Amino acid sequence: MRTIEASDRLSYRRMTTDELRKNFVVEELFQPGKLELIYTNVDRAVIGGIVPLSEPLELKGGREMACTYFCERREAGIINLGGPGAIVVDGTTYEMAPRECLYIRRGSRGILFSSASPEQPAQFYLVSYPAHADYPTTKAGLKDANRLELGTTAEANRRTIYQYIRPGFVKSCQLVMGFTELHEGCVWNSFPPHTHNRRTEVYCYFALPPNGTVMHFLGEPDETRHVALREKQAVLSPAWSVHCGAGTGNYAFVWAMGGENQEFDDMDKCDLANFR
Repeated sequence: MRTIEASDRLSYRRMTTDELRKNFVVEELFQPGKLELIYTNVDRAVIGGIVPLSEPLELKGGREMACTYFCERREAGIINLGGPGAIVVDGTTYEMAPRECLYIRRGSRGILFSSASPEQPAQFYLVSYPAHADYPTTKAGLKDANRLELGTTAEANRRTIYQYIRPGFVKSCQLVMGFTELHEGCVWNSFPPHTHNRRTEVYCYFALPPNGTVMHFLGEPDETRHVALREKQAVLSPAWSVHCGAGTGNYAFVWAMGGENQEFDDMDKCDLANFR
């Protein structure tokens, strides 16, 4: 398990591009046959990329979490960004088609990941936050998601939001998770931009065009920086930072949040006149 300590709201202003990437970006999260975990100081979130091939991969705890098993004091949300696969949680098997989600309860011990075919492996994207309450392990498919239509084609930000883990749908302690898909001809995400000082967020971009790039903006609204992100790269967003971007074509991204509340609409919108 690697550790990333995202920068504070003052230090990032003086960083080079390489320093920004070291502090905010996860580049090689999905490795064939491996389970990669990243521990962060962004509300102690853990993010992971899990790509099983012929053999299952087991989710285990680490010294960074001072636990005997991964979900001893944590909950986790997982979305499959690859081929068909399955997740076994405490002896129960959950078949996972592409873009389906599984919420794993605090206290779950045996967690195994597998792919239906090593030639087209599943690519499980995991986000985990500490939890102080237990809610049932729950699977959700596309038909179960709460769908929101936002933006306009004229503003190049028309998008469909699929909400999986949130109040009224899949229950959790503090994790909120889903994904957003931009429509053809639209490239701006989360725009107009916002912050929410009461919780942090992690983005993982996927389904980019061939050789596509998303220019992701971070930092305080009046002092932004940008990093170039590519297929299945993730970026950390501390509570004080904006999180928006524009791509070379339409794409999708998984968003996950944890913090003081679970209200999706709890946003502090930025005045574009002062956005720099």
